[in-house]
Amino acid sequence: MVTPPDIPAWLARLYPFSPRKFLTPGGASMSYLDEGPRADEAVLMLHGNPTWSFYYRELVHALAPRLRCIVPDHIGMGLSAKPQDYRYTLAQRIDDIAALVTTLKLKRVHLVVHDWGGAIGFGVAARHPDLIGRIVILNTAAFASPHIPARIALCKLPLLGPLLVRGANGFAWPATWMAMHARRLSADEKRAYLFPYDSWANRVAVSAFVQDIPLNASHLSWRTLQSVEQGLAQFRDRPVLVRWGGRDFCFNDRFLARWREIFPQADVQRLPDAGHYVLEDARDSVVPDIARFISAPA
Repeated sequence: MVTPPDIPAWLARLYPFSPRKFLTPGGASMSYLDEGPRADEAVLMLHGNPTWSFYYRELVHALAPRLRCIVPDHIGMGLSAKPQDYRYTLAQRIDDIAALVTTLKLKRVHLVVHDWGGAIGFGVAARHPDLIGRIVILNTAAFASPHIPARIALCKLPLLGPLLVRGANGFAWPATWMAMHARRLSADEKRAYLFPYDSWANRVAVSAFVQDIPLNASHLSWRTLQSVEQGLAQFRDRPVLVRWGGRDFCFNDRFLARWREIFPQADVQRLPDAGHYVLEDARDSVVPDIARFISAPA
């Protein structure tokens, strides 16, 4: 396999894929993985902040022999372009992914979401409910909540927040250990998570994601998130798998309880020793679980 020029050899050993490019409705170049057989049925995996498609690498390895895997890097994240003046809002994120799904002419989409991927993914799903098949939920939310950890609230403050997140790398770097509990990321895994975010300019979307957390009705993204939340109930007839890291300092058991209410039919497992990066922290059990669930007969 030829390594794309923007992926160094050390990273290609962990991330042995050839990303493709897509021009979003907002005019930015989105990097995305398109692995597995060419088909109009695919597994759409959506990451959050401050991760990127690297987070799903092991799941892609598990599923791609049988199913098409579409794994985008949101604009400003991962290997996607990092424009300094993009409209970094939830509504734009939904527009971007919805356009990718439409352009790829997908007719069946199985959804895997983590962190911000929940609000974005269910926003896309609400626009195209007939496309949605199986759903996997990993430590995320797609509904409003007034609760925010103090350490994230600090990063959300005007002036100080960007200085911490963009200047001191005070969000992506701490996540490499704060989002884990059962095990430690290897040196190269940490390096990979931080690779896209090596400067003030390249951390523009990491900061923007934090600023876009809507806590009340005055926030620009509040109405969008409300709309996403209102659309969740229509998916109660879909198979849903929830795998939840019980040591998540942000998406804690309060959020898990809400998902149980929304999707009472879901297969839920709380993993008491896994952190926010549940797909990393409990990889040996969660990846096979998801692979079996997604691959099960209709």
